[in-house]
Amino acid sequence: MKKIERLISIVMILLQKEVVSASEFSQLFHVTRRTIQRDMETLSYAKIPIYTKYGVEGGYALMEEYKFDKRLLNHNDIENILIALAGFEGLITNQEIQTTIQKIRGMTSTDISPNLDLSFYDWVGRRQSKADILFIEQAINNNRLLKFEYVDQIGTITYRVVEPYKLHLSEMHWYLFGYNIERKDYRTFKLTRILNIQKGGYFDARINQEYKHERQHNKEKTMVNVHLSIDIAVRDQFIDRYGKDAVKKEAGTSYFATIELPENQYAYQFLAGFGNKVKILEPKAFIAKYVKFLEGTVKLYK
Repeated sequence: MKKIERLISIVMILLQKEVVSASEFSQLFHVTRRTIQRDMETLSYAKIPIYTKYGVEGGYALMEEYKFDKRLLNHNDIENILIALAGFEGLITNQEIQTTIQKIRGMTSTDISPNLDLSFYDWVGRRQSKADILFIEQAINNNRLLKFEYVDQIGTITYRVVEPYKLHLSEMHWYLFGYNIERKDYRTFKLTRILNIQKGGYFDARINQEYKHERQHNKEKTMVNVHLSIDIAVRDQFIDRYGKDAVKKEAGTSYFATIELPENQYAYQFLAGFGNKVKILEPKAFIAKYVKFLEGTVKLYK
């Protein structure tokens, strides 16, 4: 974080909190106490009325006359923002996000203990994705080309040189949107399909050209209505994804579900993940392709 950003953050926090110790600021910004002291001196030279409060609960504070009491956000608003930020932090976090959370916590004088809590499994793959995302963010911010190998849906590996412009999160999956030099067009790349990523030279951003948001994972697909008989053990998973209206009681512990799926390997993999808890009833053409998919899997073990 640059010094000017740190100084602004210090003022914002002191506007909302009575007293903040040098240790708290030091831990928040990952700098030494001496650096915080110099920051306070700089703010004083800039006519910001900061004073030192001594004692066990001492620290730095702003003159009351300098503070304002007209807040646009109430306690519930702040709590909701923190819940949302905490959820995002579970997927990808960096120092800027942590600092933002601390700033917003400083906007209320009471401890926040929200009734709604968000948590995510700390998968190894997610931790590795965080490192890749931070690497790509740096390339985007510094206009650096990215060079990598890319594995497509059928396993073909190609070499790509891309001008990175944006990271996109869709259903827990991260995508890179950028301009592909070889293809002379905008493309979207799934991060988990990128291999051996490296930074290249600098490029001039195409700021005058409107981005074409043609995300490969969102291209129009042929969707079909698939009718299923599902066991009660997996009922909640279908409700989570397709809603209660898509699942109807059938008999005993069986339920009937009607969902839309594309006719491709991803749909077959999705259904195969439920094992014998799901049976496709129709359409017949979809069943035939699904059975062929399963037969191909079984051949691996013969």
